[in-house]
Amino acid sequence: MLFWFLSTSILTVWYIFKDPRFDYRLLLVGSLLPDVIDAPSGQARWAHSVTISVAVLAAVMLATTGRKPIRKTLLALPIGMLLHLVFDGAFSNATIFWWPFLGSWGQSPVPSLERGWLNVPMELIGLALMAWMWRRFGLQDVERRQQFIRNGTLTEVR
Repeated sequence: MLFWFLSTSILTVWYIFKDPRFDYRLLLVGSLLPDVIDAPSGQARWAHSVTISVAVLAAVMLATTGRKPIRKTLLALPIGMLLHLVFDGAFSNATIFWWPFLGSWGQSPVPSLERGWLNVPMELIGLALMAWMWRRFGLQDVERRQQFIRNGTLTEVR
């Protein structure tokens, strides 16, 4: 799954923060990271645990104390990881989600792989959302696309 996580993460952050200077590039990386880490083994492991996402958040906060611009940029990574867990439904498996507090992982498949064909409509919804955002943020304009690539920022077309 790709477009489902990318589009839902962008829209969630856009509508919650409404910050035209937010850098979406690391958000996109974070929104895919749990599956990138766990999918090769086929098993949901530590990357699908809220513990790891919160640990990454804490590490960013500690490492960037007093350095606000870089903190704001780096916070997008754990936000993306947390949003992945939400839009993956990772919380439905308490043993994985709350690892290590509820014991070991066991044999739990990665939620994206476990859903099988249900991923198809989710990806189609993600593609439709991406097409809508393409128009909403005016990304058909070369300058706006370059701005996104350089700065990671998105601004609405009014």
